[in-house]
Amino acid sequence: MSDPIFIHPQALVESNEIGAGTRVWAFAHVMKGARVGKECNIGDHSFIESGAQIGDNVTIKNGVSVWDGVEIGNLVFVGPNVAFTNDTRPRSKVYHPEPERTRILEGASIGANATILSGVTIGKYAMVGAGSVVTKDVQNFELVMGCPARHAGWVNEAGEKNLDCAD
Repeated sequence: MSDPIFIHPQALVESNEIGAGTRVWAFAHVMKGARVGKECNIGDHSFIESGAQIGDNVTIKNGVSVWDGVEIGNLVFVGPNVAFTNDTRPRSKVYHPEPERTRILEGASIGANATILSGVTIGKYAMVGAGSVVTKDVQNFELVMGCPARHAGWVNEAGEKNLDCAD
């Protein structure tokens, strides 16, 4: 038997696609048409837009907005106040037929206050340092930091700096 979904009384959840065991905390908003997997944790003051896709066992900390076009794989960690984008040419009242796709692959971790520009892919088990601005793809197991984010090494599945890889 699976764990029930927990929705805080002060959360607004309009989607019917929320997996078993997921917890949605106070003042979070999950729009109709958003998909959230099982055993996820959606922190206070987060916003999940219609069309966003979140895998299983994902942690989204407080204050994160996940827009249409953002696809988050299984086992991903998204730190507090991470900023995703879905339009490289934003203008008021100009709507594109499809949002740009941003993909965060399995096991990746994104540090607090990082900004992820639209159209990038963050590879499996990659790690983005806190406050970084990601403007291009990040390879599997790559550690990036800075503004703009630059290669800073390699990590293993546990997030430890991988000394076996040459830099």
